[in-house]
Amino acid sequence: MSYPTLFTTAGVKAFAEAVDAERQRQLAKWGDQRHRDGTRASNREWADEARAACQHAADEDALSWAAILYEEFTEVLAEEDPAKLRAELVQVAAVCAAWISDLDRRPTDEAGEPR
Repeated sequence: MSYPTLFTTAGVKAFAEAVDAERQRQLAKWGDQRHRDGTRASNREWADEARAACQHAADEDALSWAAILYEEFTEVLAEEDPAKLRAELVQVAAVCAAWISDLDRRPTDEAGEPR
């Protein structure tokens, strides 16, 4: 399927297409689902700890995609306001897009395996 050019950030079009394909698989398997958010303000301490750990890793030049995603994910779990929760979920998706973009740009050997 071809979409009009909507994305300007390198790799985001491919990411959006992959997410769309996965959503189609999910819809085919489970249908359109509705669930509670399951987030709790009491998770704020967990999010604060993840943020501090991420900052510490950055300060030590040891930052990883896993640490960044973990921080963003814990912020999702601590947010109860629907508008703010949506913004946090978008941040998680953006970190996933950045991580995938980084993976896709890594050098590979002749067999296509990461070096």
